[in-house]
Amino acid sequence: MALLTQQIDPGEAGLDVKALDRLDQHFAHRVDEGRLPGFLVSVARGGRVAHLTAYGMRDVAAGLPVEADTLWRVYSMTKPMTSVAALMLVEEGMLSLDDPVGKHIPAFAEPRVYVSGSGADMVTRPAEGPMTVRHLMTHTAGLTFAFYHQHPVDALYRDAGLHSAVLPGSDLATTVDVYAGLPLQFEPGTQWNYSVATNVLGRIIEVVSGQPLDVFLGERVFGPLGMTDAGFHVSGEQEDRLAELYGDTESGGIEPIAGLPLHGRPRFLSGSGGVVASAHDVHRFMEMLRRRGELDGTRLLKPGTVALMTSNHLPGGADLRSCGSRPAHDEPGNDGVGFGLGVSVVIDPDRTRDPSVRGAFGWSGVATTTFWVDPRHDLTVQFMTQVRHGTSHTVFQDLKRFVHEALTGD
Repeated sequence: MALLTQQIDPGEAGLDVKALDRLDQHFAHRVDEGRLPGFLVSVARGGRVAHLTAYGMRDVAAGLPVEADTLWRVYSMTKPMTSVAALMLVEEGMLSLDDPVGKHIPAFAEPRVYVSGSGADMVTRPAEGPMTVRHLMTHTAGLTFAFYHQHPVDALYRDAGLHSAVLPGSDLATTVDVYAGLPLQFEPGTQWNYSVATNVLGRIIEVVSGQPLDVFLGERVFGPLGMTDAGFHVSGEQEDRLAELYGDTESGGIEPIAGLPLHGRPRFLSGSGGVVASAHDVHRFMEMLRRRGELDGTRLLKPGTVALMTSNHLPGGADLRSCGSRPAHDEPGNDGVGFGLGVSVVIDPDRTRDPSVRGAFGWSGVATTTFWVDPRHDLTVQFMTQVRHGTSHTVFQDLKRFVHEALTGD
């Protein structure tokens, strides 16, 4: 176990102390009101942590506080980690971004695309071209999630038992084959739809490397970066440090809910959302990306590969809102934001809802965790809590506003 600690004063890092105090007070107020159990936030500049606050409880009923060594379900923040692993295989010549997915997973050899209708009356056609690894990493593959309830193909995912993106009781290989048996929502490479794609990418990593996904990530990413607590389950020694997971109540508070089955190695290894990690682990991962693929003498990726990963790959240079024609993505937070290989990237800060700069990249998790890297300001930021909000929330918006104020003094 390694702990994240504050290394320099905010002023020494060029950050406004008053703005950071406002940040802490704002989220502490949410905790005191019962809308968050607790939180951890860190802001680092030039690789040195200049602001670190832990407040509230990791387990409200047990009275256990959030501490630097608290473990968090990072959910979709797993996706950039899986994407880094795949890009390592690309650099080694074992995988290509332009490989058809069917080359590695035969069930995807002949994908079909939705045309019209629903259920038994649905009309499909053969895809005009293959679904590729690049399509998986950019969420332009035509795959979807069962929980959207906005397209006839979403309903097929529910009918197949994929309510939580996994076929109950099945492993990654079996579940991915179920995905392959369902039609795509659109021709690969033409639109953006956030989906189960990174689970498919995780399965490709297993096929190409010959190792289970948790073993590959542990040996090739987590271990070399010193992410000492990161993994797909918690040990008996780690168990007491795992934060409780909460959901919203109708009265505006929170209550404990079921989370990932982290006690014992899971049968389903989700490259989309299966990782648990500490703030130190997330900091190490962010810093590797900020430093363009290297950290403390350990290089995972070449600088050019990280540059490729953090560039917009959406067709025609579109942003998420214009390229993601699904209703779920038609929201102001997607203006001015593109998507790279596993991370979002700001392409037009004049159009973003929240203060940002061109080239800033990162991703978030469903339990209200987030990270981003701001290359222009040499900045990395993370926020950890454990609440699956059932309705919209402003945590990420507020966080970005306060960090922006800390940078500008406004």
